[in-house]
Amino acid sequence: MKKILFLLLLNGLVSFAQEQKDTLVPKDLKEVIIIGKKAKIHEKQSKSLASIDEFLDKASQVDLIKRGAYAWEPIINNMATERTLITIDGMRIFGACTDKMDPITSYVEVSNLSEATIHSGQQGSCFGSTIGGAIDLKRNQNQFGNQKWDFAVNSGFETNNRQKIIGSSVNYTDSLFYVDTDIMFRDADNYKAGNNKEVLFSQFKKLNFSGTSGFKFSQNKLIEASLIYDKATDVGYPALPMDVSLAEALITSLKYMVIPKSPLLKDWETKVYFNTITHRMDDTKRPSVPIHMDMPGWSETFGMYSKITGNKSNHHFLINLNSFYNKSVAEMTMYPSNPNENSMFMYTWPDVRTFYTGFFAEDNWVFNCHSGLKLSLSLGSHTNDVASDFGLQSLQIFYPEMEAQKTRLLKSIGLNYNYNKNGLEYGFGTGYSERAPSVSEGYGFYLFNSSDRFDYIGNPNLRNEKSIETNVFFGYKKSKYNVKISSTFFRISDFIVGQPNDFFVPMTIGASGVKLYTTLDYATIFNVDITTEWKISKQFQWSGKIKYSRGQDSNKNNLPFISPVSYQTELKYRYQKLNVAIECIGNGSQTQFGSFYEEKPTAAFTILNFSAGYKFNWDGSILHIKMGVENIINTYYTTYSDWNKIPRIGRNIYLNLEIKI
Repeated sequence: MKKILFLLLLNGLVSFAQEQKDTLVPKDLKEVIIIGKKAKIHEKQSKSLASIDEFLDKASQVDLIKRGAYAWEPIINNMATERTLITIDGMRIFGACTDKMDPITSYVEVSNLSEATIHSGQQGSCFGSTIGGAIDLKRNQNQFGNQKWDFAVNSGFETNNRQKIIGSSVNYTDSLFYVDTDIMFRDADNYKAGNNKEVLFSQFKKLNFSGTSGFKFSQNKLIEASLIYDKATDVGYPALPMDVSLAEALITSLKYMVIPKSPLLKDWETKVYFNTITHRMDDTKRPSVPIHMDMPGWSETFGMYSKITGNKSNHHFLINLNSFYNKSVAEMTMYPSNPNENSMFMYTWPDVRTFYTGFFAEDNWVFNCHSGLKLSLSLGSHTNDVASDFGLQSLQIFYPEMEAQKTRLLKSIGLNYNYNKNGLEYGFGTGYSERAPSVSEGYGFYLFNSSDRFDYIGNPNLRNEKSIETNVFFGYKKSKYNVKISSTFFRISDFIVGQPNDFFVPMTIGASGVKLYTTLDYATIFNVDITTEWKISKQFQWSGKIKYSRGQDSNKNNLPFISPVSYQTELKYRYQKLNVAIECIGNGSQTQFGSFYEEKPTAAFTILNFSAGYKFNWDGSILHIKMGVENIINTYYTTYSDWNKIPRIGRNIYLNLEIKI
């Protein structure tokens, strides 16, 4: 009890406070990572054609689990995607891969996104239930105005994996109409680690197209249609036993927005959307495969939301009604090496249909220009239905009394206070949230985990996970420097994990056994970080960050994939059109690792990066040249979040060019 009280007292900032244009509105506890053309900060990024994963990796509360050079899995507050929520412009999208090879972030590109808004814990419940937090990837959106065309061409090259990048955009706007189009193609070979050895099966190819068009048919009403098409082929995953021959997504939406004439309402936005994802795992290029397997997966989602914001006296409110219907199917067919033997087929996701309807409300209550209180709550109905009779009968082998359909009620509530005056800012809050088991946790059938080498079987009888969280932050800001300390603490009841079951025989050749998903009494996750910035002079700026996390289950076992002490420091120089930066990042030794969960420790490391950029202007056109060297000293290293301890990329020289006309 003393330890818990100590952690609660230590709890510091969720340091995700964004400056608001209206100083009367309390700061929202979120972090915004600027990516695209929405702000000039994009021009100052050291690597403008970095992947979405590399941009998110800079966030304080986001880490990424890496299974290769492509499609990293975002984790928020040291919690994986089962406990978090990722959206694109508020749209719910679900991957089609049982091995998490296709996180939602893999279906977008930096060239068509403006920012990633990151909410911690329960505060991310606007579009659905979450425990760890939420990321909303916001795409570029043009504004109505004078008639204007914009053209841009992007090109890049990286030496380590010989990655070639080429893209372009065409945008048009006038007083009633706008259209944004963007296309980007990446092609990369295998990369080399710090020991100059090639990491096999780390290649990838990716094509991404994005289009958005809006029409204003009255002074306060507009309609917007959008489309994303993303196709990745020949994607290698060196940390996994299989690669991906195809990952294809089509994401569409239609939005209607009105600015009411009522003084009470600020805006009203309604969107309907549809997305479909096809994912095919492939092992045909792997040597010495004991048995060939086909593992395709499909995900389709229909959804909508209707969101209203407004003001009433000193209350700034948001109300959102959202709903989605998802269909998730995954198969596995095994082909014996002996052609006289029959192939074996099973559903790894047995055509699970998920229907969710939720209500979210938030009130920012402004006490004065220095302080305020934010209250938020959500209530959702979550129903799973196994549509495949064959899949249902397979699961009933383990759960004879199992019903095809199960409905859950999900609740969350949060309260946060913040204060800001004369450079001093602080705040604290608490929240309660619930989540339903994921499709894999509830209905997965013999899903092989290559990290602990167990086959996993879902459990439809799992209880909802429940989290009580606290957060506190404290900061001090002056014109030339600022410092901020933040912390979050989560106590998660009915914590879902896989537990070994000796009664069942594994399906995968070489597997250590079978684990059934079950619940522990609770688990705790604690995070604390300190960030600082110092404007040394008009040209020089220094920043630094240090972070520590700890996670344990109710049996005092360390949780896996919990970050050890990590740090980052950067010195920037800017003069007119030139910007230069040198960065040092690293982790301490992982002494508190999840050995009970078959996790292996990682050693400490430090790497150095250098970047420089210059902007040329002529006849109304702009040329940005950006180059840099990552991992200058060619350090061989791996991190706590690298699946099966695959090594990171060694020394890499990159060049990014952007021409705007």
